[in-house]
Amino acid sequence: MKKIIYIFLAIVISVVSCKDDDDNAITPPETFGTVALDFKNTINNTGIELGTDSYTNASNEEYTISELKYIISNIVLIKENGEEFKYPVERSYFVINEEVVASKKISLADINTGEYTKIRFGFGVEASKYPFESGMADFIPTAEENGMLWSWSAGYKFLKFEGTFTFGAKVDEPFIIHVGSHGATLDNYQEITVDLPEALTIAESSSPEVAINVDVAKVFDSTNTHSLDKASNVQVDPVNAPIIAKNISTMFSVTGVTN
Repeated sequence: MKKIIYIFLAIVISVVSCKDDDDNAITPPETFGTVALDFKNTINNTGIELGTDSYTNASNEEYTISELKYIISNIVLIKENGEEFKYPVERSYFVINEEVVASKKISLADINTGEYTKIRFGFGVEASKYPFESGMADFIPTAEENGMLWSWSAGYKFLKFEGTFTFGAKVDEPFIIHVGSHGATLDNYQEITVDLPEALTIAESSSPEVAINVDVAKVFDSTNTHSLDKASNVQVDPVNAPIIAKNISTMFSVTGVTN
């Protein structure tokens, strides 16, 4: 009987000792790295040229682009096991301006190290912060100077896409496509998830880049078809703006990862 008691006590002491070791174990410190997201606006796999090059959509309308700007937000990096790293919301709103080269490369810092296989981000501003949440305007400090605010203070333009088009008797007719959300019933915010062709490795000593292709032609032709001849001025438009917003959600793909 004494032998059994001794064995039992030995087991208890061993378990307590292991627990003490676990409690005293040093948790390795978190490590962080950086990544750059490089957006390239293209048509037919070629970079667009503002004001000079002409393109033809599926409605056989020839168009020239004079301005292209859009808002990228709420960036999330996703690991293969589904674990997510959410970039801080207050630092996660960006205006991409085709005319400004530096704006097309988004630099993200303080990201948990590891390997990521997907990226999720928003196009525009989510409904919970629209038209304006307290302090929300400060999240996109370049929005006003880029003309990404509605003049009547209703919130943000998610897309500002302008130029001219020719179709039939219409020659160099102006087009304006401004997509945003309005009130409680028209929510054009899009959440987009793209797969990476290879794992993105975030490490302390490296500066990887992710090349994101933006197929601008899909504004007109993708899930839906939009004809400029039928609607060349799309702004607060409950019919055509959602059609274009759905097309926008298909524009993005990752073409390369440089670790």
